Amino acid sequence: MKCSVVILNWNGADMLRRFLPSVVAHTPSDWAEVVVADNGSTDDSLSVLTDEFPTVRIIRLDRNYGFAEGYNRALQQVSSDYSVLLNSDVAVTAGWLKPMLTYMDAHPEVAACQPKILSWHSLQKGDSPVMFEHAGAAGGKMDALGYPFCRGRILGYVEADKGQYDTIESVFWASGAALCIRTEVYKQTGGLDADFFAHMEEIDLCWRLQCRGYRLVCVPQSVVYHVGGGALAYTSPRKTYLNFRNNLLMLYKNLPALRLFWVLLCRLVLDYVAAMQFLLTGQAAHAGSVVKARWDFLKMAGTPVMHDRRKQNLRAAVVDYPQTIESRSILFDYYFRRLRK
Repeated sequence: MKCSVVILNWNGADMLRRFLPSVVAHTPSDWAEVVVADNGSTDDSLSVLTDEFPTVRIIRLDRNYGFAEGYNRALQQVSSDYSVLLNSDVAVTAGWLKPMLTYMDAHPEVAACQPKILSWHSLQKGDSPVMFEHAGAAGGKMDALGYPFCRGRILGYVEADKGQYDTIESVFWASGAALCIRTEVYKQTGGLDADFFAHMEEIDLCWRLQCRGYRLVCVPQSVVYHVGGGALAYTSPRKTYLNFRNNLLMLYKNLPALRLFWVLLCRLVLDYVAAMQFLLTGQAAHAGSVVKARWDFLKMAGTPVMHDRRKQNLRAAVVDYPQTIESRSILFDYYFRRLRK
């Protein structure tokens, strides 16, 4: 097969029934396969797949390994040229795969790409134009202090899709909601960091890819619709914890020493400002998540395993600091310059 569309599932029988039909219908069976890697589900996911989707290939994992390790184990059983890591809460559109694969075939320096990701909820409400979706929009960016944002989404502000990002453009990260990547490059680079469990792991992978000389792009001619917050709601304190902890781990693993010192110094202040803001707005659980994330980051960064990963990343890099990292502070732009787009 030229491409394997791999969906990681855990207790998501309802999601499979709702969104898998579009994936099966719009994935050409003569050169692509649809694969569901089941992360040890305890609901009726496996029977749903067997009875209702007989053409879908099933990879059975013995327990829930989380997003990162689940995909690492699944892709060990994939041999296609390309793999698409597709969330189970994504509806695809006709012809969604071809623009991405055509572009990557023509550009061997591109290791991964993403489609334009629009909001499924906005589509259901009949919004015109439809809103971008938070987790990826039209391609991911990152500012100088490690805060991710997107073409179409800055912090909590999400734009409507008016065709303003319909050009193919290099990005810093491609969304894990619909990540198209060269399978062999994924394996050679080490895949997703299992210690992240979930959240930010695709940004960490994209950073490593760029340090090895690859490019990443968004191909907006491919369009999908994402529910978002399917595994963890955007308002979940657990999501806040993982986002803050994993973001710090990503910085530790990939930044050169001098930049790392100054960025972590700034983040020490800004993260506690964020915790205080949560506290003052009545979100004590989120404030606690930020504090716990910082302490757990320090513990994890001090382990020999994480120290070795940092050394391996820096040793393998042909690019010390990707040019796609913005020199600006998105927090300053958002709160002081009032920029939203």
